[in-house]
Amino acid sequence: MKTSHGARPRATRVTLLTHSYWPENSPPQRRWTALLKEFCAYGWEFDVVTPVAHFPAGRREFAPGLAGRAFRRQKGQFTELIRRVPYLPHGNSHLARLLDHCFSAAMSVPLGLLTRRPDVVIATAPSLPILAAGYLLARLRGVPLIVEMRDAWPDLARDSRMVRGRVKSVVEMAVDFIQKRADLVVTVTEGFAETLRSRGLKNVKTVSNGLHVDTIPFLGSPEPERDVFEALYLGNHGKSQRLDVVIRASALVGDAMHLHLVGHGTQSPALEKLAADLGAPVTFHPSLHGQDVMDRYASADTCIVSLRDDWKSFETTIPSKTYEVLAVGRHVTAVVKGEAARIIEDAEAGDIVPSSPEAVAALWRELAADRSRLVRSDASRQWVKEHADYAQLAEKYMDLISELLGETPATPGNQALS
Repeated sequence: MKTSHGARPRATRVTLLTHSYWPENSPPQRRWTALLKEFCAYGWEFDVVTPVAHFPAGRREFAPGLAGRAFRRQKGQFTELIRRVPYLPHGNSHLARLLDHCFSAAMSVPLGLLTRRPDVVIATAPSLPILAAGYLLARLRGVPLIVEMRDAWPDLARDSRMVRGRVKSVVEMAVDFIQKRADLVVTVTEGFAETLRSRGLKNVKTVSNGLHVDTIPFLGSPEPERDVFEALYLGNHGKSQRLDVVIRASALVGDAMHLHLVGHGTQSPALEKLAADLGAPVTFHPSLHGQDVMDRYASADTCIVSLRDDWKSFETTIPSKTYEVLAVGRHVTAVVKGEAARIIEDAEAGDIVPSSPEAVAALWRELAADRSRLVRSDASRQWVKEHADYAQLAEKYMDLISELLGETPATPGNQALS
């Protein structure tokens, strides 16, 4: 079938390897659900090889009709076919999660050989074992490999000390080996793309994260008068976010404010204990979806985007919720550096503050005293429309794949987005 993205006798066919996919709610799921909506609308064919849905609890919490069954074919939300591999049940242990990822990645290779022969294989990190599975599958099928680096690996592993000593060097060498042998490396930030180019990688392109802007309402400014200042964080509660900083900041401000933390993560129990010990004005919420998320945004005076400032890899990292916060139009408390900070500045979205409880508390006191600073234009939303709308991002991705396969891109002008 001939499509607008090339002159093939049939649609371009892709095998996508990912450690998390629909119906789960995770960064790779959100990214690839949004991208596949656009890819499939252009007639592209996808086989998604992924584990039986078990994120985040490490066990299946969905009905079999949604979670899928191991080695069974399942229809996706669009025209994609999902091929599920088994998983190892686990809790919050990093070792248990790693073993689960290794097991599922190993099973992805033989199952990937049973799918329709693709034109290209895409393996999306940060599940590092998936990169190895993608490399093996692409070589066995004799097709190009696209490695998608959604985080700054292996730099992040080095900063977080997830691996040490000789193991550390083995992990770094393995990732470097695969990146250098991939036909295309796709990053989600231009900063990390430049880092990889400086290491000698030639074919590196950036397709950022984003969202479908038209599906997100613009909320504008909060109420002009209010007795209690509300701050909101939505996302992962892990080591990377250093949410202890904003909890300590809320304790310094006291009853004049309230902090809402939505989500879950490995640090959730410790954060809840810290808030209780400090008597901080914090409410913890489970992960929210749909209208519940919008209601929480509507109640907030400022939204927090946070990454710890002592890991160099985070200078080229952008928290996945950043684009959503920009699109709704709320003021942003940005506890970030590097590329994420530049985006907040370019989008005129809020205030960038150092990662210290005292600095964050001081900002919140200032905002509560002068609520005119919370009044936002639609500049941040317009920035997302121009730079991070998935309709444009998917077209750019399709053009990159078409060029890799020696086909004529449908929208050559999209290369200006690089």
